[in-house]
Amino acid sequence: MDLFFAAIGMRSVAALRSTATVADAELVARFQRGDRRAFDEIVVRYQSRIYSLCLRWLNDREVAEEQAQDVFVAAFRALGNFRSECSLSTWLFRIGVNHCRNARLYRMRRAYGRHETYDAPRDDDDGPVRQLADAEGPHADRGVHQTEAGTIVQAALAELDEEHRQILILRDVEDLAYEDIADILDLPRGTVKSRIHRARAELAQKLARRVRAADVL
Repeated sequence: MDLFFAAIGMRSVAALRSTATVADAELVARFQRGDRRAFDEIVVRYQSRIYSLCLRWLNDREVAEEQAQDVFVAAFRALGNFRSECSLSTWLFRIGVNHCRNARLYRMRRAYGRHETYDAPRDDDDGPVRQLADAEGPHADRGVHQTEAGTIVQAALAELDEEHRQILILRDVEDLAYEDIADILDLPRGTVKSRIHRARAELAQKLARRVRAADVL
């Protein structure tokens, strides 16, 4: 993400690590008053989570890095009009989800002509292979562990349809609240809960099949 800072003339990430934590609302207010340094702190605060979202959604480190940077570029351009109708984190994740959807659609259209599946796990990419309920927590800066179990989970997750995959990423990987997911996806809270239930059931079935297949091997 240092490339993002360089592109818009901001301070490096390292220079911001000691910055005192302030409320998101205060950072937004400072930015809207003309303090562009406030955006540095927003990026530092959320870059690992946005990158984590993009990586799990797209299963490609290079593309995820590009999309994460694009998310913050879009946020930088739009933050002046942010009106706190939702939390800053929800707003950023909404931008992230939209960027990931567009990136996946673009890549799938390109892959279709080559008879490829965009989100199929690749042997040369360690990708997001951590279990959904990893005890270490949901954020990318805590490490992505390439284990046999994690690989099975990621492969099963990639088999889910877009609707189920996205909601499990937001809930079980990013650990977002139901209300935040409802805001991000523009869905009623009840729909979010029922969709998560169905997605978990589908994932459990796919995991069971993969575990049985692995045992046979």
